[in-house]
Amino acid sequence: MRTMTGRAADGERAGGGRAPRAGNEHEDGGAPHPGAGPAGPRLPGPAAGPDVFTFGETMVALRGSGPLKLGGTMQVSVAGAESNVAIGLARLGHAVRWAGAVGDDEAGALVLRTLRAEGVEVSGAALDPGAPTGLLLFEPRLPEVTRVHYYRAGSAGSRLTADAVEAAFSAAPPRVLHLTGITPALSATARSAAARALRLARRQGASVCLDVNFRARLWTAEEATAVLREWVPFVDVLIASDDELPLCLPEGPAAPDGAPGPPATDPAAALDSQAEALLDLGVGEVVVKLGAAGATVFSRALRDGSLHRPATPVRAVDAVGAGDAFVAGYLSALLDGEGPAGRLARAVTTGAFAVASHGDWEGAPTRAELGMLGTPPGTVVR
Repeated sequence: MRTMTGRAADGERAGGGRAPRAGNEHEDGGAPHPGAGPAGPRLPGPAAGPDVFTFGETMVALRGSGPLKLGGTMQVSVAGAESNVAIGLARLGHAVRWAGAVGDDEAGALVLRTLRAEGVEVSGAALDPGAPTGLLLFEPRLPEVTRVHYYRAGSAGSRLTADAVEAAFSAAPPRVLHLTGITPALSATARSAAARALRLARRQGASVCLDVNFRARLWTAEEATAVLREWVPFVDVLIASDDELPLCLPEGPAAPDGAPGPPATDPAAALDSQAEALLDLGVGEVVVKLGAAGATVFSRALRDGSLHRPATPVRAVDAVGAGDAFVAGYLSALLDGEGPAGRLARAVTTGAFAVASHGDWEGAPTRAELGMLGTPPGTVVR
């Protein structure tokens, strides 16, 4: 596997990074000493590199118009949780570096070309001549039900190494490291790469955002809990759906099929209790995605301990990618210095754009478009 090299992205911030936090360092299988404080997340400071650094597997995505077994035409694009967030942030004007791995093939070329075209810096991405780029198939079966089929076993993305991630990270230390729970589920090497990135973020003083993004097809709830519980104390912003929060707690319940289980008590009380437990473990703030019900942020920096924001009403077209768009909006506002209310407002707005558009990232708004959702139906913008 070789790593692409090149100069830093245009628009990357100048200036020195923050002083490293004190703490013990562990091997790649573990994580550095926690640094998140009890009064909210550490806000991103100036850095010599991009606003956000992220990595993970991005695949070629084929979207069918009906059941796959019947054949027909398919639309070709790319998709991956981390790259979806990267594109969303880039459209909002932030400097983003993505350092995943793709095959040294035409599919990998499509991934890199797409990210470059969207303004994402990819000079740290790895090309693997010994493994293919992953494949993702979307199969719409009902108006609001889509089946997703993954072909990623042994893919280049699953073979991403800690050394490749460290080289890309160290070349331009970011203000924020964005991780998801998908990458450590891909393989032992990908898990080590994520753990290495956590160490580097601590050393360089970068804030850490973790989107749980549990995928039952990639690992079990027990496997996810073992990793996420170890990472949690080193996270400044934890983002999860309400049914994913138990995965971050040592006593997290699981349903018989291995997916996160529903709380056994009153849902609202259980959510409060779980968020409080995560704050006790060292998380700066906990952001819970509630789908059509909006989102809630929990933080000890808030007077009442939490703040809720309803979802922005839109005509739903495709819910795929909404969570990643939400994360992009939240991180964008965080980087802009917005408080919790402003961060939630932008996050539900970018999430609504995704729901109202087809594709994983195609509907992500630019900064100039953020106010469009408030226009009356039938408006023609001239």
